[in-house]
Amino acid sequence: MDSAEYERKIAARFATFDQDGNGYIDREDFSAAAKAVLAEFGTTARSDKGQAVFAGAEAFWQGMAGIADVDGDQRVTREEYITGAAKRLRDNPERFAEIARPFLRAVIAVADEDGGGATPAAATRVLHVLGTPAKLAGVVATALDGDGDGRISEDEILSAFAAYCGVEAPDA
Repeated sequence: MDSAEYERKIAARFATFDQDGNGYIDREDFSAAAKAVLAEFGTTARSDKGQAVFAGAEAFWQGMAGIADVDGDQRVTREEYITGAAKRLRDNPERFAEIARPFLRAVIAVADEDGGGATPAAATRVLHVLGTPAKLAGVVATALDGDGDGRISEDEILSAFAAYCGVEAPDA
C-alpha cells in the first residue's frame, strides 16, 4: 500500500471516530459511542458495566488526545489524526492496545448477554450502532471470531480494531 492510499484509509477511519460528523474528534464523540452501545443493549449508564464503558471511552479519548492533539485544543482534527495518531499508534502498537483495551473490554462485557463472551451477533449490533452499515457489520463481526468458537475474545477484537485503525504498518 503506498503512502497516499494509506493516508486515505486512515482518513476514512477518522470519520468512524467523528461520531457527530463535525470534522474533528473530541470527548463527545467517545461519549456518544458509549451511549450508543449502552442504549443498544439496554444497559444503564449508572450500572457497573455502564460506568466501565464510559470510563473506557474516556481513557480512549485521553489516549487519543495525548498522542494526536498537537495544538492542545481538546479536539483532534483530520490532519492531526492522519499525521499524529495514526503514525504514532502504527509505530507503537502496544500504546494502541493500552489506550483501546479498557473501552473494548467494557463493550465486550456489555455485549456478552449470556456470560459466555460476545457473539458475532452481538458484535454486529455494536458495529452497527457505531456507524458500520448493517450488511457490512454482520460480515465484519463474523470475521472477528478468528478461531471460529462462536465467541469474540478481547484479543481478537483488539487485533482487528488495531488493523482497522491503521496501527499495522502500511505494507502489512
